[in-house]
Amino acid sequence: MRIGIVNDLRAACEALRRVVTSLPDHEVIWTANDGVEAIAMAKRDRPDLILMDLLMPHMDGAQATRQIMATAPCAILVVTATVSGNISLVYDAMGYGALDAVDTPMLGPAGEVTGAGALVEKIGTIAKLVGATVDPRRGRRAAQSSTPPRLLVVGASTGGPKAVSDLLLPLPHDWNVAVIVVQHVDVAFAPGLAKWLGDRTGRPVRIIEHGQQPAAGDVLVAGTNDHLVLTKGRALEYRQEPREVFFRPSVDVFFDSVAEHWPQTGIAALLTGMGRDGAKGLLKLRSRGWHTIAQDEASCVVFSMPKAAIDAGAACEVLGIDQMSRVISSRMPV
Repeated sequence: MRIGIVNDLRAACEALRRVVTSLPDHEVIWTANDGVEAIAMAKRDRPDLILMDLLMPHMDGAQATRQIMATAPCAILVVTATVSGNISLVYDAMGYGALDAVDTPMLGPAGEVTGAGALVEKIGTIAKLVGATVDPRRGRRAAQSSTPPRLLVVGASTGGPKAVSDLLLPLPHDWNVAVIVVQHVDVAFAPGLAKWLGDRTGRPVRIIEHGQQPAAGDVLVAGTNDHLVLTKGRALEYRQEPREVFFRPSVDVFFDSVAEHWPQTGIAALLTGMGRDGAKGLLKLRSRGWHTIAQDEASCVVFSMPKAAIDAGAACEVLGIDQMSRVISSRMPV
């Protein structure tokens, strides 16, 4: 992977550089001394991964993470002197899109690096998530296929958070699939929902940034009171229209945009919820060749949304959550 380091301490930068360069097919492409410099560097030469410190002059790592994810999104790992001692900023950074956090390795008096094990493990995990490789002949990112990742889209409302977590928990972690969740929830609670889902499922769950493109390994949650749509250019955007649709974000609006613009078929799941939102969108996805699943009545808190989809003939299968996870895994193997 091509990695950027953001840290204002020379010893910390050197320790991180030595860890990165000790790993096969990993390289440090730039080093920034603070958050402001990191944003500029990321825009100029976007890495596969940024190792982001928290406490720095001019701009802290949480705010730098927020701006990088908005302007040049990439994987970000918080690497700070003490995760437990900076837990508030750690949560801020993860709310803005950082994947995880780890303590900074130490550079000893003889030049040895200690405490690098956890960092090495997390870099390895993120490398699998982003699917990046390095061409060893050129030290640059190898050409990647323009084929988009496989897509799992999920809609839910009343009782949805637990249903979504139960659906995600058994799915593979090392998975070449992007998961996008539209849950009826107010913007004030969306970051907490993403964190809660991440804690329960043991995988990074992020709020969708306007203009973000889904990538393999992503688990993304709609995070505003506007509708989420997928554009022709495969970008996820928030829009106020259609104003007459009062469920926000609307599952129907999102599913419809996916049916129109995603270039390959995937799997769509409609989970527990009140009302009829999602039935029309699920039917459109089914008509375009997607495998569509509705949650069964026995496992729903409220059966209205899945029932509307079933009555409309939108569901290829009606399953409980446990069965749903197994079917998705078998249809989308690692």
